Amino acid sequence: MGEKYLQRAHIVLASASPRRKELLESLGLKFDVIPADIDEDIHIDDPAALVKELSERKAAGVKAEGACVIGSDTVVYARGKLYGKPHTEDRAREMLGELEGKWHTVYTGVTVLYGGERRTFSVRSRVKFKRMSEAEIERYVREKKPLDKAGAYGIQDGEVVEGYRGSYSNIVGLPLERLTKIMERMGAIYVNS
Repeated sequence: MGEKYLQRAHIVLASASPRRKELLESLGLKFDVIPADIDEDIHIDDPAALVKELSERKAAGVKAEGACVIGSDTVVYARGKLYGKPHTEDRAREMLGELEGKWHTVYTGVTVLYGGERRTFSVRSRVKFKRMSEAEIERYVREKKPLDKAGAYGIQDGEVVEGYRGSYSNIVGLPLERLTKIMERMGAIYVNS
């Protein structure tokens, strides 16, 4: 039947995330992965502003002349607190314990650089966690190894999320619905009709 999107531009994903790579591959696009080496230790309390700033830094941190560069960053936000990647098992257990049984918000910021233009946006989705015992949290951390995931979980594993509202791909780490519209408007891709 053919691919949904055709591309006019060389595309670069400025992220080492295997989940973002899989999401972009699901569109049928060909692209290179060139992770940006940036300092992610910035202090912005507003989650939407934070992910947009980090996505801009990631996109700008990749030198790929003429390419369409996509930078992205995701955080979890609950009750005034930001949850990035836990980096340690103890922190992962702590995060899951704080999130279990409650709603939280996932923010993903995206920056697209192409043809001398820059478009930056953020998307938010709501997620409800299942109730989890300490033993279930321990098993999840041991088996799923969520140290590289914002909020210490992945919705795609189907184990900790009870429900969600909004974009599923946003929760995974790249809001495809909005991204494809932006890339179309910028002329990097077009719909295969």
